Amino acid sequence: MLDLNRLNRYAESHGPLTRGRGLVTGTIALTLAMLCLLGVLAFHFPQYLTTPELRRSYNVDLMRTLLFWSMVIAGSLSLVNIIFGRARWLSAFAFALVAASVLLGGHKVNVDPNFPDHTPYIGMDWFILDLLGSSLIFIFIEKLFPLRKNQPVFRPEWQTDFTHFIVNHMVVGFILLATNLMVHKFFGWAAHDGIRGWVANLNFWLALFLIILVADLVQYWTHRAYHETAPGWRLHAVHHSVKSMDWMAGSRQHILELLITRTLVLAPIYVLGFSKEVIDAYIIIVGFQAVFNHCNVSVRLGPLRYVIVTPNFHHWHHSQDQEALDKNYAAHFAFLDYAFGTAVKSDRMWPSHYGVLGDYVPDGFFKQLKFPFVWKG
Repeated sequence: MLDLNRLNRYAESHGPLTRGRGLVTGTIALTLAMLCLLGVLAFHFPQYLTTPELRRSYNVDLMRTLLFWSMVIAGSLSLVNIIFGRARWLSAFAFALVAASVLLGGHKVNVDPNFPDHTPYIGMDWFILDLLGSSLIFIFIEKLFPLRKNQPVFRPEWQTDFTHFIVNHMVVGFILLATNLMVHKFFGWAAHDGIRGWVANLNFWLALFLIILVADLVQYWTHRAYHETAPGWRLHAVHHSVKSMDWMAGSRQHILELLITRTLVLAPIYVLGFSKEVIDAYIIIVGFQAVFNHCNVSVRLGPLRYVIVTPNFHHWHHSQDQEALDKNYAAHFAFLDYAFGTAVKSDRMWPSHYGVLGDYVPDGFFKQLKFPFVWKG
């Protein structure tokens, strides 16, 4: 019943899932089952598979409850499909993973609180929580307010973007460490206690507006440099090669670009000394906008679209259309592009084509990883 070749062919395919054959529920069950198994492993090896910054804030009982009900849902969906003969080859894998999770201790795994806190780690927990939360929230939004109604969840090249999603989450420890080292090494001299004290004592909402504005000003000019310099474009072309906009499209990003951008954006935040509460709120906002503005959603927000970056604004940035090339750089505040003269001007509401003009960036994670270093353009 466990047909690995058939599962591989399924994972390599794309297109809409045929309803009534168990493919939708089987896919949900398999996804949940895989996350459950990873969650159980994270409980077994928290020092190596969880992010220190996150594990200090966890409500362990809530995590156990989430794991338990995820196993129940995955197991129930797969078992029903097996009993009624719907996509048994798919549901059998899901049920096997749930069974493995249970055999490894499931939600009852005992965690020794005395594990070492300074070990090399990968962000398994961040990957699980972000994939679960993002898929539940943003796929729902995309189905509720679709821009391109015929675009399936598993559209062409989704495998490449999912691999980017996995890698960029798993190496979160390396990214945080490298970013922290670079910020302190190259920008530590600029910190001034007087300024940091003044910023730290600002009203929360004023400080939140200021941190987003400062970050977006840096993001704007960094982003513009990626487009207007040859070395920058070599890296950034990978991000622009996505041809379908949805909640996973923003994950396609070269890891070097990720490191450079995060370092440059976090530098002024560190130098100015924003409070932890303000930084936490900023992280939530930037995390939401980074995904939402790539989504396949028909949202424009009326006159607010001239102030705030919306999916409509950012979709134009990813367009191949001539009027959109090298435009709409801002990540949060659209008025920056209007102020600097780089906002798209078009009579049409939405762009027609996405991707790099000329389509010269190869598909596939590893091909895109080496692309900046082998491209002869």
